[in-house]
Amino acid sequence: MSDKIPEGNRSARERLAQQREQEKGREKRRRTLIVASAVVGVLGLAAVVGLIAANVGKDGGEDTASGPAIAPSGASGEDALTLPVGAADAPSTLTIWEDFRCPVCAQFENALRDAVSELVNDGQVKVEYHLATIIDGNLGGSGSLRAANAAACAQDAGKFAPYHDVLFSNQPPEPDDAYGRNSRLIELAGKVQGLDTPEFRSCVEDGDHDSWVKKSDTAFREGGFQGTPTVLLNGESVFPAKDGEQISPAALKKWVLAANKGKKPGTAAPAESPGGAATADESADPAAPSPAAPSPAAGS
Repeated sequence: MSDKIPEGNRSARERLAQQREQEKGREKRRRTLIVASAVVGVLGLAAVVGLIAANVGKDGGEDTASGPAIAPSGASGEDALTLPVGAADAPSTLTIWEDFRCPVCAQFENALRDAVSELVNDGQVKVEYHLATIIDGNLGGSGSLRAANAAACAQDAGKFAPYHDVLFSNQPPEPDDAYGRNSRLIELAGKVQGLDTPEFRSCVEDGDHDSWVKKSDTAFREGGFQGTPTVLLNGESVFPAKDGEQISPAALKKWVLAANKGKKPGTAAPAESPGGAATADESADPAAPSPAAPSPAAGS
């Protein structure tokens, strides 16, 4: 009896083996594409999440604020809803709408914080922060409102920017309403030199700026914005991309410098700058996302 494999069977087995190898190759390429897309699309997908968040929370949550809207010290703009950071005469303006419970906002802040700080300190740009409370409306709780009020209290003390950075660096998971506890917000104030004072604690506990925060959130919802974060450079949207180029530290610097061509940097020394006034205590939680983590998504 011959031990040779008939030619027809041999060809069938070879074709089957070749087909299996091709399928393995396709599966490997598919998985690689999925991983690459996940990395490249972090900030882009995040913007979609922000869009969904804004739309789902359109009607907002329960309005717990009452009384007159008391703006924090130094607030500016229409209805005093802007918290300014940087030289007032800087040639460009970066307008940012954020929610302290918004995970996409934290991704943006952790990735772009150093670039924004550099541009502010160099007098190239001033930042106008606006606060919203989308996540409270979507998931319930009061962390967006309570954190925004605490940030406004920090503005009263001239410490908004560093406290803002601390809140985003230590942001809890989105479903966790940890910022709904004033005790946690006061605890984090200890990471900003000179902020944890009786005046700050009283402002946080009493919700001095709750009605102002609600007014700011109403302005956001009525402003036609698509989600948080909303980031505008001289009125033009740059998040998650501008002219087909995804936002990144390098891209943001390039866009600002192009906008400022031929213009003098701001000369008025900024009262505070992002990331510039935290204590020797690290403001970022060791478990918080690294500022460099989202950078591959932005193409840097």
